[in-house]
Amino acid sequence: MKTWKKGLAAMAAAALLAGVFAGCGNSNSDEAAGPGNTVKFGFITAYTGPGAAYGQAMKDGVDLAVDEINKDPNTKYKIDLVTYDTKLNKTEAVNAMKKAIEEDKVLAVEGPMTSGEMFAAGPIAQQSGVVAFGTGTTAPGITDLGNFIFRNAIPGKLGIPITVEKAHQKFGFKKVAILYSNNNDQMVGEHQIYTDLFKKMGLDVVADETFADKDTDFSAQLTKIQQANPDVICVAGLYQESALIAKKAREMGMNQPIIGGNGFNSPAYIKQAGAAADGSLVATPWNPESDTPKAKHFIEAFKAKYGHEPDQFAAQAYDAMYLMHEAAEKAGTTTDRKKFRDTLAGIKGFEGATGKFEFDANRDPKMDLTVLQVKDGKWVPLA
Repeated sequence: MKTWKKGLAAMAAAALLAGVFAGCGNSNSDEAAGPGNTVKFGFITAYTGPGAAYGQAMKDGVDLAVDEINKDPNTKYKIDLVTYDTKLNKTEAVNAMKKAIEEDKVLAVEGPMTSGEMFAAGPIAQQSGVVAFGTGTTAPGITDLGNFIFRNAIPGKLGIPITVEKAHQKFGFKKVAILYSNNNDQMVGEHQIYTDLFKKMGLDVVADETFADKDTDFSAQLTKIQQANPDVICVAGLYQESALIAKKAREMGMNQPIIGGNGFNSPAYIKQAGAAADGSLVATPWNPESDTPKAKHFIEAFKAKYGHEPDQFAAQAYDAMYLMHEAAEKAGTTTDRKKFRDTLAGIKGFEGATGKFEFDANRDPKMDLTVLQVKDGKWVPLA
C-alpha cells in the first residue's frame, strides 16, 4: 500500500512539474485552460525591420485582444498565440507560414503583414487548407489566392476611390500627379487603381513618376512633378518614403493636397514628415474620434496598456483576432481548419473597434470608411 501511495505521489508531482514547464513557452495561453479548451493561432507580422511601425502596432493590438479574451470568464476557448517576426522579408514570411502550419500546428494564421509577403506565403496557407487573415494586405488580387485567404485590410480598390472622390468634391482638382514605389506589389497595384480611376473621371495625369522602397532622394521626380504643376499629388508608398516625399515637396514650395493609400495610416508618417504632413488625405475604417462603445473601450484599454494612442493597424489587428476567436467558438473546434474557414466566412453582425464588419463573397471587408486629413499634426475627418 505504501509503495502504491508513493507511486501515485510521484505521478502527481511529475504531472505538476510538466504543467509548470508547459507554461514556459512563448505564448499567451492561460495555464488554467486544458488542451481541449485552448485554440492555437499563429500571428505573422514584422515588428522589426523597415515596416516596424506597422508591425509593432499590429502586435500591440493582437496582444491586447488575446489578453482580454483569455481573461474573459465567458471565453470558451482561450488563445495560445504563437508570434513570428518576418522583418518585412518575403522569405521569412514563407518560413514562418510553414513553421506555423507544419510544426506549431496552428488552427489559423493572422498575417502576414504586407501584400508582398501574402503573395509569397499565402499560397502555402491555401495549399494546406489553413486560413491566412491579412490586416495590412491591400493590394489587388490578395483574396484571389484562394478561398482560405481573408482580409479586413481595406483593398485599395475601395479606399482610394473614396479618398479621391471626396477630395475632388472639396478641391475640384483637374490635373493630378502620381508617384509610386515600383518594387512594392501593393503600391504597383495602387498605381493601377489611380490611373484607371483618373481615366474614368476624365482627369488629366500630368506626371507619373516612380521610386523604390528604401529610396531617400526624390528630388528628380518632384522636380518633374513641380514643372507639370498638378492640382494634387497622389503617392503610393509606405510611411518612410512617403514622409520624405511630403517633406521634400513642401521644401520645394509645393503645397498641393497629397492623397495617400493605406501606407499613410500610421502615426509614424506624421512623426517623420512633421508639419509637411498637413494636407495629406487617406481613407480608413479607423476613426480616432469614434464614440462607439467598442471603439472607446479599445482606445482606453490600449492607452492604459501601452501609454499612447492606437492607430488603424492596431485596431484592425485587434478586430481580426476577435473575429478569428469568434469563428473558433462558433465552429466549436480547435482543430478542424475547414470548419473554421467556413464559419469565419459566414460571420455577420460583428462590431469591433473599427466599426461594423462582415466579409463579402470574396472574403474582402464590407464596412464604412472615413476620409481623414492631417491637420495640425493629427488625423481628423475631412470636413
